[in-house]
Amino acid sequence: MPDPMYLPRDEGERIAYRLQPGRGPGVLWLGGFHSDMNGIKAQALAGWGARTGRAFLRFDYFGHGQSSGEFSRGTISRWRDDALAVLDSLAQGPQVLVASSMGGWIALMLARLRPERIAGMLLLAPAADFTEALIWERMPADVRRQLMETGSWLRSYDNEAPYPITRELIEDGRRNLVLTGRLAPQFPVRIIHGLADSDVPWQHGLRVADCLECEVSVTLVKHGDHRLSTPRDLKLIERALEGLLEDVGG
Repeated sequence: MPDPMYLPRDEGERIAYRLQPGRGPGVLWLGGFHSDMNGIKAQALAGWGARTGRAFLRFDYFGHGQSSGEFSRGTISRWRDDALAVLDSLAQGPQVLVASSMGGWIALMLARLRPERIAGMLLLAPAADFTEALIWERMPADVRRQLMETGSWLRSYDNEAPYPITRELIEDGRRNLVLTGRLAPQFPVRIIHGLADSDVPWQHGLRVADCLECEVSVTLVKHGDHRLSTPRDLKLIERALEGLLEDVGG
């Protein structure tokens, strides 16, 4: 695989990205928390884009993957601004956002900030407001106390090395909550969520759908986990994306 390209950011930082040219509307991939653009779903969609001739753009947030920066210094605001910079500087014309987990939160913020650039959204296990609803609210009192007193807490996830959850991440997340009111995007939204998702419960995906005042449909995958990366899951995602593109005239 060739090396990624880089988008310069403030303070000498840079965002790694891969851009496949093709017809529009383009597809912009928004990855999840502590993931990168070389994950299974992003790679599968890159292959789909190559086969179908569809423009496809993916990138790594600050502190993720091949982008610069320390993960522990990242915040929702910073990652939102990375996505804005990619959309504004690299994407051509209307975009369909395909967003996984935290990417769903980022996508909903982009819908408010750049509504004219977005033709539709496909949200995969959307983790909107996850720092509050899925991390802070699940924390035992002693962990909350440690986080507030020391500024960070090491979270273990599956077989990965522990990574930090910082007080700044939690506090910044509270300034960016989107499920506290109604969201009214002027484009269709599709949501896919696994019923076996132990990280972002499927009820959270329904909460996202309930906040949306637009055409929205939800597909629940009986044995789907948070990753939604089995061959069957990937085919479902491709079909949903193709249907969404057809619906928006792409």
